[in-house]
Amino acid sequence: MLHIMVLPAAILVFIFSYIPMTGVLMAFQDYKTSLGITGSPWVGLKHFRYMFENEYFMQITWNTLFFACSKIVMNLVIPFTFALLLNEVRNMGFKRSIQTLVYLPHFLSWVTLSGILIDMLAQTGLINLFLTNVLGTKAIFFLGDGSWFRFTIIFSDVWKEFGFNMIIFLAALAGINPALYEAAEVDGANRLKQTIHITVPSLMPIVIVVATLALGNVLNANFDQVFNLYSPMIYQQGDIIDTFVYRQGLLSGQFSFATAVGLFKSMISLILIVISYRLAYKFAGYRIF
Repeated sequence: MLHIMVLPAAILVFIFSYIPMTGVLMAFQDYKTSLGITGSPWVGLKHFRYMFENEYFMQITWNTLFFACSKIVMNLVIPFTFALLLNEVRNMGFKRSIQTLVYLPHFLSWVTLSGILIDMLAQTGLINLFLTNVLGTKAIFFLGDGSWFRFTIIFSDVWKEFGFNMIIFLAALAGINPALYEAAEVDGANRLKQTIHITVPSLMPIVIVVATLALGNVLNANFDQVFNLYSPMIYQQGDIIDTFVYRQGLLSGQFSFATAVGLFKSMISLILIVISYRLAYKFAGYRIF
């Protein structure tokens, strides 16, 4: 009965995830829509050679790694720190209220949030009006200046997602044996020493699991976020692999080249996912049954 219950989901995955994989053949062809996959001429590794010789591809690869790695680090450090601080709050009503407020943005789509951010960060938006009228400084082109755009992408992603990781760390904190704190208090340890010597070491296994599993997404810099916030003027600093594939494949009609780039990214991501699960199993005993 359990296998029958899983069958509809397995059929959907097979239809929409496995059958479309035949499209990777386009990466080795000079694909023409009029000829189809079976009739298009084979060109071997032509598109892959062009990809690695293209300086702009190296730039977007660097952008993708920069965004992804920065988000991974910040989405570990900030939720971890915030969970430790929130764990010290004794007023349960206030604690639940803060927990709900920081978790709420996780449920909003990037289409919705990007509209809010564009209104707030525009040159005539609320933040720039505050900077110019209250602080007397110059307006900042958050979404048009490359350096500020990178900061905006990382900061907004952390603001949206750190509440989710914080819930994970709070759940791990709830599983720590209270007897450890009682013994430490008897020995004269204050709250800071208890945090350093009990709380932090007890959280390290879950931190390792979250960090290693995040390695599989190191080439995923969040297409939805970047696509809804970037513009042609900051392509050099803000373009990532996924947005590049979208423009080359769907907008420019270079289906074979876009497929080659996507296949390259998928292969690297597969290798990183395998490595991350190996590391999670080795250092934290995490495994998927």
